[in-house]
Amino acid sequence: MNCRGANIFMTDWKKVSFLLVFLFNSFFAQQTVTGRITDDDGVNLSAVLIINMSTDQKTSSNAAGMFSIEASPNDELRFVMADFYRVSTRVLTGGYNPQLLVTMTPIPRDVGEVKIVKKPTGDLETDSRLAGKVDKGEIVEQAVGLPQPVGKMREKPAEVKKVLLPILLGSLDVQGAYDLISGKARRQKRQYRYDDLQEHIMWVRNRVDNEYFVNAGIPVERISEFIQYAFEVKPQVRTYVKARNLSGTLLRMEETMPVYLERLKQSKNGSISKPEE
Repeated sequence: MNCRGANIFMTDWKKVSFLLVFLFNSFFAQQTVTGRITDDDGVNLSAVLIINMSTDQKTSSNAAGMFSIEASPNDELRFVMADFYRVSTRVLTGGYNPQLLVTMTPIPRDVGEVKIVKKPTGDLETDSRLAGKVDKGEIVEQAVGLPQPVGKMREKPAEVKKVLLPILLGSLDVQGAYDLISGKARRQKRQYRYDDLQEHIMWVRNRVDNEYFVNAGIPVERISEFIQYAFEVKPQVRTYVKARNLSGTLLRMEETMPVYLERLKQSKNGSISKPEE
């Protein structure tokens, strides 16, 4: 072999060696990232699209909200689902990636107040369909695109994973650690849940006449209790409230009515609790 041929051979071998080293490092740097996806009420979300933005690999969450995907350190994982805000996170570079818990928030679709303009018949199926027709009319007339997200001006509680993970990287969130240890974060979350619950109950009551519930057999003094009961046994009801979709709220709430009325007959005093699963 002459010198020119030897040089060409060595150049090609260097290229192949570099490519092999690159592929070797990329392969062994990858890891399987797993996690669970829920909405902000803790309800598992299925059929969420998960995309590794670095490799364009895609997968979807199962019925339990679980997923797994191959990723390398610092890869961006993006979570996409219709009617929910997009969420992104990055794979930790330290090689320690505990199971991810991804929370997705519904996109509010406030198309204005929807009123039941006709007197309720007492037939929930008829009345909820009536509300649905009015709601659709409002959507056609008023919807002009997605509104900008509206947040609440309140302090965000400290989270365990956001306090502990920086410690592993050599930094400490003193205020966050104090809030967790003192119980302040737990009290904040409990208060926020209560405030949000009351706000969502009032959203329904401000848009539906008491007569609608009374004609269905629910006493006036039990209306708020029933709405809370519906939230608990069928979380989708509350998802529609957050999306400002009255027709969807009434349709899902209607599904909880028979069991509630039956339990109401069996209860002389006290509140109607969520049935045991």
